[in-house]
Amino acid sequence: MTVKNYKEIFKNELLSIYDEQEIDSFFYIILEKIHNLKRIDLALNPETIMDGSDLKQWKSIVSDLKVEKPIQYILGETEFYGLRLEVNENTLIPRPETEELVELIIKEEGKVKILDIGTGSGCIAISLAKNLPNAEVFAIDVSEKALITAKRNAEINAVKVTFWLKNILETEDLEQQFDVIVSNPPYVRNLEKAEIKPNVLEYEPHLALFVEDDDALLFYRKIAQLAKKNLNPEGKLYFEINQYLGKETVQLLEDLGFGAVELIQDIYGNDRMISAIRSEVPQ
Repeated sequence: MTVKNYKEIFKNELLSIYDEQEIDSFFYIILEKIHNLKRIDLALNPETIMDGSDLKQWKSIVSDLKVEKPIQYILGETEFYGLRLEVNENTLIPRPETEELVELIIKEEGKVKILDIGTGSGCIAISLAKNLPNAEVFAIDVSEKALITAKRNAEINAVKVTFWLKNILETEDLEQQFDVIVSNPPYVRNLEKAEIKPNVLEYEPHLALFVEDDDALLFYRKIAQLAKKNLNPEGKLYFEINQYLGKETVQLLEDLGFGAVELIQDIYGNDRMISAIRSEVPQ
């Protein structure tokens, strides 16, 4: 069977679950992974043949897609800010909105010492290390399994990041001073679970996603308190935030004495990022 002929079978298998655009995207992602062919390659060579082992791989992937397992977990990798990253059930799948956070920091920062809190796959820390070659980058996560993946991703992308296993909620001092602290902490409230797609809710790690409804800014408050101690004067704090809690997060930072607190929208027009400056002398 040719790959071109199988494409129609692939689409028909999944149409009851996904729309055609998403199926098309899946098809070409898998095509490159299994056959090392891009869309243009198939157009130029439409009679490319699938052998038995290829077909077996495709069928296995289709079975996983039918139960809405994320394509990134099925293939074990994703692309983030132009880099290839391994992902698995111990790490969140990086989102385009987080790429915007990375872009914001890269545009504003130069030779700096950076800490990424709640690194997961290492996407933020590794992207910053890759694009800010003069930066010294550190990263923290509470999950030992996530850090194994993050360390592997740093090796894959040939960057140096120092990783620490640490529960930030139980940390009283970061023991070093930084020019930048960045975090994309858990921020989805349980009351928002109804908005979450099944492929996220059933497969991605809840530890990295959800917070209790009655204290949704728990991680922001703790990280900001640590930043008061461990950011250098005029150092910057960057957060990815819950789009519904932008004003509340701004107020939290202002109440803690941060200056130049800026609420920034993502490409979809949602409140998604905050930057702030630590203007006081360390205590």
